[in-house]
Amino acid sequence: MAEEIFDFDPAELLDSDEAIETFITEALQTGDAKFIASALGVVARAKGMSKIARETGLAREHLYTALSENGNPTLETTLAVMKAIGLELTTRHHAV
Repeated sequence: MAEEIFDFDPAELLDSDEAIETFITEALQTGDAKFIASALGVVARAKGMSKIARETGLAREHLYTALSENGNPTLETTLAVMKAIGLELTTRHHAV
């Protein structure tokens, strides 16, 4: 019997501020810029891309492109999206 495969969208699971914070924190810990951009895109979809576009003043199409797996958002875009989703970048010292 053939198995049914369903599309999985992680945005559907990001239904609380805590879940979003954990998701983005773990993405940032990878240090992989493309993965981080994609994770921000997932959160933007969870919050509503049109809403994020309005709050950032950026075009929705630009956000979809910049926050995709192949996107490369500017720091300005990244900071604007993080602010719109209710998060901020912070620093902490780590051993080198």
